[in-house]
Amino acid sequence: MPALVRAETDERGGLLAFLAEQRAGLRRTVHGLTDEQAASRPSASELTLGGLVKHAARTERWWMSVVLAGRPDPHPAAPETRGSDFRMEEGETVADLLAAYETAAKETEETVAALPDLERTAPLPEAPWFPQGSRRSARWILFHLIEETARHAGHADIIRESLDGTTAYELLDATGEW
Repeated sequence: MPALVRAETDERGGLLAFLAEQRAGLRRTVHGLTDEQAASRPSASELTLGGLVKHAARTERWWMSVVLAGRPDPHPAAPETRGSDFRMEEGETVADLLAAYETAAKETEETVAALPDLERTAPLPEAPWFPQGSRRSARWILFHLIEETARHAGHADIIRESLDGTTAYELLDATGEW
């Protein structure tokens, strides 16, 4: 359940505002948790709250830096480590994961602000799940990030409620982010 997204007067600002609110919803799910709680798995799923924050940050950075800006991938995924995005590894902390997510958000804002328009397209890398030679616009990438972040924020709401009974409404109250 998101809070009310701030009003915007243009498409770029609107897309960034909706992405920011979905990020905030995901961040709220780790509010007040210990590293151990954020790393726990209260269901049959491999997903953890800390892992979802880590995955969302890496995914956002990948789409913005690697795909849209054309930079080399600083964390290429190997098939044997692909699932590690969804769990906290030894030595990772909630504070560090949230800081990385904040950095990703800032980089997204800067990348999108620097674009002349949202029509700019970027080639998708070769992968079995992308049609060969595909390109996507910056607009499409932002919509995709909103979709991806919202999906994982929903997962995180369920995990948090399973973990300690805290609901999204209670987290909005606790953080004052209404």
